[in-house]
Amino acid sequence: MRWTGKLLGGVFGYMTFGALGALLGIYIGHKFDKGLAKNPFDPARQQQTKKTFFKSTFAIMGHIAKADGQVSQEEIRMAERVMAQMELSAAMRQEAVAEFNRGKSEGFNLDAELDDFKQACQRQKNLVRMFIEVQLQAAYADGTLDAEEDRILLHICARLGIPQFAYEQLKRMLGASQRRGSHQQTRSTPEEAYAILGVAESASDGELKKAYRRLISQHHPDKLVSKGLPDEMMKIAKEKTQQITEAYDTIRSLRKNN
Repeated sequence: MRWTGKLLGGVFGYMTFGALGALLGIYIGHKFDKGLAKNPFDPARQQQTKKTFFKSTFAIMGHIAKADGQVSQEEIRMAERVMAQMELSAAMRQEAVAEFNRGKSEGFNLDAELDDFKQACQRQKNLVRMFIEVQLQAAYADGTLDAEEDRILLHICARLGIPQFAYEQLKRMLGASQRRGSHQQTRSTPEEAYAILGVAESASDGELKKAYRRLISQHHPDKLVSKGLPDEMMKIAKEKTQQITEAYDTIRSLRKNN
């Protein structure tokens, strides 16, 4: 039990404002102690967050894949590609497959899984955003996002506190990313580049740079890992930052030459 904050707050409050100050100091100290107890950078808590992120990623991926009634071969290959990107050991790959199958099962409790995930992430918005991006990437595996998949993803976002407009923006970004990947292009088209950065073609250079910097900050691998992203997913985050940078460079080159 943590009591340092309450003790110090009570002492300093009493010395400054008397009995009333002591009560106020104890209350502030309690909030401080509570914050320490939930510190997301605590090694033990960080490890638990990584474990939950890994488990929930593949379980919910399996649940979404089953949304249209059956899991397609492309959706299975997509899950396998995510595992390959993470360069999982044989044991962890087996665990990922088990979680994917758990998500496909009839008795899977989506809301309970989401509540566990939300509690583990402790309001780390960039971590939750990365989770949604991975799920969208998997949902787009067969080339389209069908109505039932979209409905489940909207429900997931609502449960995790992601507003609908942010989800729609992620859909546009991930849709552009998937189209680029399917065409096996070395660079995004201008239309895809704007979609990846989430800005309109009419955006000013300043707005473009602001969007780029925000996205790079949101996807920074080291920052995400420090907040609870499993180490095995760092490669995925690096690929996303590379894609964002390429999109930014595409637009800058286009504007420079016009």
